[in-house]
Amino acid sequence: MTQSIIQPPQARQEPTPTTLHGQTLEDNYRWMRDKSSPEVLAHLEAENAYTLSVMAGTEGLQKKLYDEMLSHIKETDVSAPYRNRGWFYYVRTVEGKQYPIHCRRLALGAAYDESQPEEILLDVNQLAEGQPFMALGALTVSMDDTKLAYSTDNTGFRQYTLHIRDLKTGLDLPDTAERVGSIAWAADSHTLLYTTEDEMTKRHDRLFRHRLGDSSESDVLIYEEKDERFNLGVGKTRDNEYLLMEAGSHTTSECRFLSAKTPEGEFRMIAPRVDEQEYSVDHRKGLFYIRTNDAGKNFRVVTTRVETPERDFWEELIPLEADAPLEDFDVFDSFCVCSRRRLGLPTLTVIEFGMAKGLGRSREIEFPEPVYAAATNMNPEFATEKLRYSYTSLVSPASVYEYDVRLGTSQLLKQQEVPGDFDSARYASERVWVEASDGVKIPVSVVYRRDSFTRNSTNPVYVYGYGSYGYPLPIGFSSSRLSLLDRGVVIAYAHIRGGGEMGDSWHDAGKMMVKRNTFSDFIAVTEQLIAKGYGARDRVGIEGGSAGGLLMGAVVNERPELFRVVLSHVPFVDVMNTMLDASLPLTVAEYEEWGNPNEAEAFEYMRSYSPYDNLKTGEYPAMLVKTSLNDSQVMYWEPAKYVAKLRTLKTNTAPLLLHINMDAGHGGASGRYDYLKEIAFDYAFLLAELGAAD
Repeated sequence: MTQSIIQPPQARQEPTPTTLHGQTLEDNYRWMRDKSSPEVLAHLEAENAYTLSVMAGTEGLQKKLYDEMLSHIKETDVSAPYRNRGWFYYVRTVEGKQYPIHCRRLALGAAYDESQPEEILLDVNQLAEGQPFMALGALTVSMDDTKLAYSTDNTGFRQYTLHIRDLKTGLDLPDTAERVGSIAWAADSHTLLYTTEDEMTKRHDRLFRHRLGDSSESDVLIYEEKDERFNLGVGKTRDNEYLLMEAGSHTTSECRFLSAKTPEGEFRMIAPRVDEQEYSVDHRKGLFYIRTNDAGKNFRVVTTRVETPERDFWEELIPLEADAPLEDFDVFDSFCVCSRRRLGLPTLTVIEFGMAKGLGRSREIEFPEPVYAAATNMNPEFATEKLRYSYTSLVSPASVYEYDVRLGTSQLLKQQEVPGDFDSARYASERVWVEASDGVKIPVSVVYRRDSFTRNSTNPVYVYGYGSYGYPLPIGFSSSRLSLLDRGVVIAYAHIRGGGEMGDSWHDAGKMMVKRNTFSDFIAVTEQLIAKGYGARDRVGIEGGSAGGLLMGAVVNERPELFRVVLSHVPFVDVMNTMLDASLPLTVAEYEEWGNPNEAEAFEYMRSYSPYDNLKTGEYPAMLVKTSLNDSQVMYWEPAKYVAKLRTLKTNTAPLLLHINMDAGHGGASGRYDYLKEIAFDYAFLLAELGAAD
């Protein structure tokens, strides 16, 4: 890639050391934290100008990629309608419009009737008028189907404002509240419960009760969570009988319940929190159904009567399985669904309830491909004999199926249409197992175009990773990804430790004081994919975002020569300074993921891999680092400081670019066309550096 004559910004250095446990952390760029500073904003704009000047030679490629990606999207489309009470709900998009439109039609019978008049609940395009950013948070209809509670964020900082819309008039009521998280309607359709966040830490710590027509100042504070590790959430059981108030940290949870018919009553505890124990609750016919890890990390299901919710009365319904973590559990009137993972892949088992207390017939839904993603879909109705589930793979577009519980058969309701001469038969996917440095087997999902791939090829290889928070890397279809596959790029998704592909034990093996397993796993995956002939050693690109950006920084510090090009999105790279600042959003709660650096042992271990603190003089791969000014999860200054420091240390001429979206948050642009342009920008950088732009 040819750089322009514009020189990269050189940030001034202002030493601001931190000494702890007898060691000193050097930080020359802490001044960048002042978001209101004209100097900071000018520096960020200078970084953007430099990045655009370097990328000027790829503008034609960016346009070509954008046009390709757009050609694979059905711009005017509608989702599979789902039934809730007397309505069918769906979301549609319109060509040229950035945002979705939420709609419904009356349900006069069992089948969706398109001839019924459409009612628009919420046109997000209208909400976004005059706004550089628009995102929906919560969205829930009252029990009498006449009011819509929803929340919006117009900055990207994930700071949501509550609105309530009268669906008869289409107008918003004066009722509103700020910094709102979860929302739940009581049975009277006049009372609303909602959580709010702390202004500084953004931790959801308070639960309020609101009566329609009252001002938010008169809303009743029901509960305040004092433990800084825990966030509050409010919801309902699927049968709408009970309101649930849940408090959870990364490792521990507890739940209280209240009849939805008496929202002014007091919440009652199900089981008080016990460290390292989690549970979630639903209700059916006088019983609470509880998914819990009290007897093992892979979770089991217990039941207990509403009158006696305490642990002493729990009775096992579904035991834990040693090799199949129970990832989720759904309860309906006549059946339940176990969502497990086996060898890292999801399974759905539908179990009918017996005539007496207990379970009846059990069936597992079959999936046809070696690598895929599947999960329960929109299923708001409790009394039903049908289950909606979604299915997709690296080569199969997203689909929604309806499963008939009595017959054991599935019917395809909708598959994502991919225009632009797409043929799934041109592509192949594989599940590959590689051996980590300590002998543990790591699953890898690989996809490529059949006619451009041969073993021991010279193809470029692109490896994506995350590996944190117990989050299983989703393996779904992406029409944008076709632009890479069609240029011969072999794409691999590394299911490294720290993720959740094998359950909580997989997460535990890549967090806290064994976090470095995540990084060594990713390096092992990259090396062995090359050794197995999936691509050329000198044509390796990698990508990760947020905690995956930490992964990018760590592996590049350890093995810079292994990678040709790096895409790092909103990267968590300034681990030490962030985790030592308890005033920042997420920090205290994150002690259970990374460790508390105020403790000497954790400090030493975290410092050993913190990307910002381990940069050193030497050659580095080409890097595109991206962030957003209004990111509330990984503050913009982390990648800005990282790039500024690296510029003083790298000795080669490979490009080091920083791009800041000045009007967005953690997820980048909110409009679908704007977001597509961001992907085209990334892919242009990647393909140019891998020599695969043609």
